Amino acid sequence: MTPGAEPVVPTALRAERSTRDIVISLLVLLVPIALLIGFGRGFLGADQPAPVDAAPALSQARAAGAFPVSEPTGLADGWTTISAVFQRADAGATLRLGYVTPSGGGVQLLQSNVPADGLLPAELTGDARQQGLTDLGGRSWQRYTARPGELALVLLEPTRTVIVVGPVPEDDLRHLATSLR
Repeated sequence: MTPGAEPVVPTALRAERSTRDIVISLLVLLVPIALLIGFGRGFLGADQPAPVDAAPALSQARAAGAFPVSEPTGLADGWTTISAVFQRADAGATLRLGYVTPSGGGVQLLQSNVPADGLLPAELTGDARQQGLTDLGGRSWQRYTARPGELALVLLEPTRTVIVVGPVPEDDLRHLATSLR
């Protein structure tokens, strides 16, 4: 070594790093992430669906006057509205309301003046099959198979079609359908 020269310090080679070093590096990253997720779920309710106010979409649908609009009333606690959209298209107008049931399943309520022969295949798939009739609240609803794992209740009226569909027990579909006023 020459006088005044700095000593050379060998740097660690990648091959010299142990599995222990890799595990420690991963823990340094994963522990804070796990703590953030736990805090979000435990204290902020991050795993709960965000409720949405359906009133604006219902008002738009009523103002459009394209079809009579029914609104669910008297749903028990635990039914959460998570989406509400009113859309107009060339074929007609559609109101979609999405709900999470008390058991955590998802249900969609759709009301539309789009002709049923086009609406049902578009919403329930072309493989949807009628499974019979059921009387709910003095109205004759048709039971349908829908997308895989889903059932649907369909109410055909002269000025609109109402569909209640979701991968939930039929009792939840019936409860939503009978709540419509």
